Amino acid sequence: MSRGSVPIVTVDGPSGSGKGTLSSALGNVLGWTVLDSGSLYRAIALETWRRKIEFQEAEELEISELINSLNIELKSEKVFLNGEDISEDIRTEEIGAKASKIASNPKLRRGILDFQRSFISAPGLVADGRDMGTVVFPEAQLKIFLTASASVRGERRFIQLKNKGLSVSLPDLVRQIRERDFQDENRQIAPLKAAQEAMILDSSEHTIEEVLDLAMLEVRKRGLAA
Repeated sequence: MSRGSVPIVTVDGPSGSGKGTLSSALGNVLGWTVLDSGSLYRAIALETWRRKIEFQEAEELEISELINSLNIELKSEKVFLNGEDISEDIRTEEIGAKASKIASNPKLRRGILDFQRSFISAPGLVADGRDMGTVVFPEAQLKIFLTASASVRGERRFIQLKNKGLSVSLPDLVRQIRERDFQDENRQIAPLKAAQEAMILDSSEHTIEEVLDLAMLEVRKRGLAA
């Protein structure tokens, strides 16, 4: 199967909507490769923080050299940077905010585009992010835009962090989510928005199993799986 004929499903949406969980579930059911683009940006954000690089001031060549120097691997929901497991390091609110900031840099987005497209492989690809269906994989056969209210997303994140033994404030989390939404929706390059032909799913009042069932119905309807 040539890369041009590999089926692609994109799952875009705001932070905390459940797109990563849905993408992983779809990948498991279909047996397809899963691209978690958010982890790529977070890994780059972590490295720029470690190196004290200010992306807004960096030249395109410097950004390209940085990206080419990084060995980022996504393996079974684990993220490795130059052989180091950074799965937990990149999940902090601070790194998430830095990732959102550098993701607004057009030089970086151009530099990482080919790397993201290199994930296309048979039998199929599920790509999770914020501009997967609009910019990175506009040819995708199915584009899903998964959303949920800011309050619901805040509660989910609150429970997730509390279960890790972290002390967090629910109002602060909801505020941070709304700020991240505003930043993502209003950046000049590849703003967060649903593709015109996207299937809109609101997970606010649905379990992941229900959302997965709805997505799989559409996958089968489009002949992408038996």
